[in-house]
Amino acid sequence: MNGQGGTRMGWQCRKAAGGLPAAAILRSRWRVLAGDRPMRGLVCLVAWVVGCVGPAFAQDPLADEQGPVPTLEITPGNVKAFRTAVLRFRGVGPPVGEARIVRLREEIERALAFSSIVLPLEREAYLGPDDSGALAGGGGIDCEPWRQSGADALLEGALRREGDRLRVDLRVWDVARCKRLKIGTLAGDRDDLAGLGRIVADETVLALTGTRGVSATEIAFVSDRTGPREIYVMAADGRDQRPATRGDRLKMAPEWVPDGRAILYVAYGAGQPGFFLTSRSDQVRPGPILRDLMPGRPKYRGRFDPTGQELAFVSSVDGATEIFRVERKGRKARRLTNHPAIDVSPSWSPDGRQIVFVSDRSGAPQLYIMDRDGAGVRRLTYTGAYNSSPAWSPDGRWIAYETRVRGQFDIWLIDPTGQINFPIVEHPRSDEAPSWSPDGRKIVFSSRRRGRYDIYVMDWNGENLKRLTARSGRNIQPVWGPQVR
Repeated sequence: MNGQGGTRMGWQCRKAAGGLPAAAILRSRWRVLAGDRPMRGLVCLVAWVVGCVGPAFAQDPLADEQGPVPTLEITPGNVKAFRTAVLRFRGVGPPVGEARIVRLREEIERALAFSSIVLPLEREAYLGPDDSGALAGGGGIDCEPWRQSGADALLEGALRREGDRLRVDLRVWDVARCKRLKIGTLAGDRDDLAGLGRIVADETVLALTGTRGVSATEIAFVSDRTGPREIYVMAADGRDQRPATRGDRLKMAPEWVPDGRAILYVAYGAGQPGFFLTSRSDQVRPGPILRDLMPGRPKYRGRFDPTGQELAFVSSVDGATEIFRVERKGRKARRLTNHPAIDVSPSWSPDGRQIVFVSDRSGAPQLYIMDRDGAGVRRLTYTGAYNSSPAWSPDGRWIAYETRVRGQFDIWLIDPTGQINFPIVEHPRSDEAPSWSPDGRKIVFSSRRRGRYDIYVMDWNGENLKRLTARSGRNIQPVWGPQVR
């Protein structure tokens, strides 16, 4: 992976302990330790902990069931988008090929469109030149034709071939003020123009908004499209879908390591479910982790704190399902909850000081917040008969969660004080398992609105809905990966 995080290496699946055949899969080089025995007759007794069959605190759908009481109404269409003219990049030095220049421009425009906040200006509206000027010497541009074109910003660049790599020199302009905002140099694989285009687009979003875009990030999810449930990874816009695990164990609940070099997941085998890693870095060993922790007890739903050094997870103790915390390489867990009710689904606040979780201690699943040491427990949701799957936003302002209404699930947002609570997506069929993009502008989730579970992405306010998976099987439990630079 290059320093900008946009170029992936070839995938590898090494031979597992149980004699599974090695498999070479193109794209990102993940090293996978697969399961060694088939699992037969698994009863999803604890399926609700990791979302095996959707939430299951209760099974009565209640046709007249009411959801939470909203305290805020969102009116779509109020988000300001920057219209950006993407000029044709200038070839510099050894020929890079006209086809590559054309394709890179298309990929940049596609990635900007995915951002929903910096949109490519239609080329038919251009009143200025279509080609980038010479970047050497730091000359300016004539902004007036671009203002008349309706452009808020302009991106121009130069493309240079350096061996099997391409180097991009770029400039971003604020057209309204006719001011240069950014000068930068990026690099990527010569044959991965989609990856390079995403990096350029994300840098352009950063220059115009102050927050880096997420088109170059990835999303992990669970799918049974080829048989047993495996962990898959795809680009944020749904392209490049490929397996990150292979084997005959049932795999669930993916969780990215915060540095993006590995994915944690839960695997079910002949014994108790436990934690495994699949890795694309030589610095992270794939396979089981925390094997000596709480031997003989199940471990589910691991969630890393923002540093990646500690893990909140769920296990069963004395007949109760509780939340624990452990160091990544630790052998002793600290118990955070101690209640006869069901306590599950931990999610860290972005500063690592608090954890939101789900408990039915009030009689029905509701959201609660506690300090990282388990102290200061307070109830967050008071309306809605069934609230679950909380996910804290990267800026700490919101917690996305799913709530059941008339037997189906919708996705809502609530602030950490509990004072503001409102729906962002409502549909007659279930929408579940929300996960935030690293910039906090988008949410990925699973939905069966087309009859089977697929992965969808939308803006945080419910706009710009897009389906990412369209193959056979159930595609569930998406989790958005970090920005890797």
